[in-house]
Amino acid sequence: MNLTFRSYRIFGWMLIVVCAFSCAQNKNKEPKRPNILWIVAEDLSPFMGCYGDTINQGYTPIIDKLASDGVLFRRAYASAPVCSASRSAFITGKMQTTIGTHQHRSSRTTDGEIVPDELRINLPDSIKTIPELMREAGYFTFNSGKDDYNFHYDRRGLYTVGTEDNYAEGMNGWQGNRAKNYMSFTENVWSSRPSKDQPWFGQIQIMGGKRDYKYVREGEQLEDNEVPLPPYYPDTPVQRKSWTIHYNANRGSDVAVENILNQLEADGALENTIIFFFSDHGSNTSLRHKQFCYEGGMKVPLIIKGNHPSLQKGAVRDDLVSLLDVSATTLAIGGVELPKYLDGQDLFGKNYRNRNYVIGARDRCDFTIDRIRTVVSEKYRYIKNYHPERPMLQASYRDTHANVRDMKKQFNAGSLTPYQEQFWFGKRPHEELYDLENDPHQINNLANEPKLASVLKEHRQVLDTWIKETNDKGQYPESSVQLEATYNLWKEKKQFKNAARVNPEYNQFIVKENDRN
Repeated sequence: MNLTFRSYRIFGWMLIVVCAFSCAQNKNKEPKRPNILWIVAEDLSPFMGCYGDTINQGYTPIIDKLASDGVLFRRAYASAPVCSASRSAFITGKMQTTIGTHQHRSSRTTDGEIVPDELRINLPDSIKTIPELMREAGYFTFNSGKDDYNFHYDRRGLYTVGTEDNYAEGMNGWQGNRAKNYMSFTENVWSSRPSKDQPWFGQIQIMGGKRDYKYVREGEQLEDNEVPLPPYYPDTPVQRKSWTIHYNANRGSDVAVENILNQLEADGALENTIIFFFSDHGSNTSLRHKQFCYEGGMKVPLIIKGNHPSLQKGAVRDDLVSLLDVSATTLAIGGVELPKYLDGQDLFGKNYRNRNYVIGARDRCDFTIDRIRTVVSEKYRYIKNYHPERPMLQASYRDTHANVRDMKKQFNAGSLTPYQEQFWFGKRPHEELYDLENDPHQINNLANEPKLASVLKEHRQVLDTWIKETNDKGQYPESSVQLEATYNLWKEKKQFKNAARVNPEYNQFIVKENDRN
């Protein structure tokens, strides 16, 4: 009897030792870090069922399910309404106006040419890109598609793969506009990492508003007369077609997202991948959206989904957020210590504080010189035009597009409403203020409304303070070297022929060229 009891006691102690050793081993073993994927849609406004769009209700089922399985942000904003400035911001986590990357398509020359030293915009030594920080933390990194960053960089320092010799410097950055057609997605770049235990951070670019309207599911293509026009457009077949394209683009982007998710699932990577779905800015097919600081240019979709304690399934958030928060949140989820210089914050962090305002900025776009700043708050959008003498429809790269030609045709024929004529071709107001709840199209400028004088002053002061505190680089003239490179890039194109009439900044180069000739 004593022997039996003794045997049990020895066995019990052995079991305790084994369990303690096993627990110690598990305690020392790091938990598996999640993969993180950015699905970045080009030029896509949130005309989706999950955002309450009635026309596309039921026609964006994959994106809608992504939202119901994750966290949907109803009020997410880009830092700029144009790609290279916005992308330069969210890839660094810094406002483009602070780091000098605010002028669209700067720090580059023509396609295929190496950028000379005098044109290079270099990031401060203290600032690293998000993929660099993730890579230093042990992540395998890739970007299957567009970079378009307005600073000089070596793509091999950012991404583990996708840095082959055919990715040359040039007009559009290392890989430029090569966002891929994910209608038949088969490229699982994450599988090329050397160890399947290594977590990965990737960027997949889909064509969004630029091309996804071509890939709508069979039988679901909208006809031009099925979508009503906003009141700032004349009701013409051309404008209806242009506006409808973007609704179809949302439906096509849903197909692109579906193919990416299917590939993740097929590879067994879906469960351990945190997915960020967002766009770099609003619609490109709709005048007044891309390149301008109204809601249509600044507001973007943002959905975050994945198996993570911070991601409450089906959560909907109405707080004001910036794409700069995507940068910070990505690092936080990846277990990377957040640099103090970040302008964004971890959307799920314990120290997260709701914003009262989000700032946006538009500067030179291609050869069109302008400066616009905007502040959005819970109820209002404030816009300040620094070149009100230059009309909304001043010369731009879109002058050859059908909707621009049609707008000018309607103007010359006297067919525009008084509002449309003034808005598109008249002098712009120095300040604009819109009640977003009661005026979603932002038609009624309240800047001169006496009852809202205090609201106007509040937003104006927020902007003025921000300009000073961040040393907004847009307040200084662009360098002559960068301007001349822009002039040389565009001078032979017919879109540029009217630019010098409105943008006197180019006169010095025209005179110089005439003198040479």
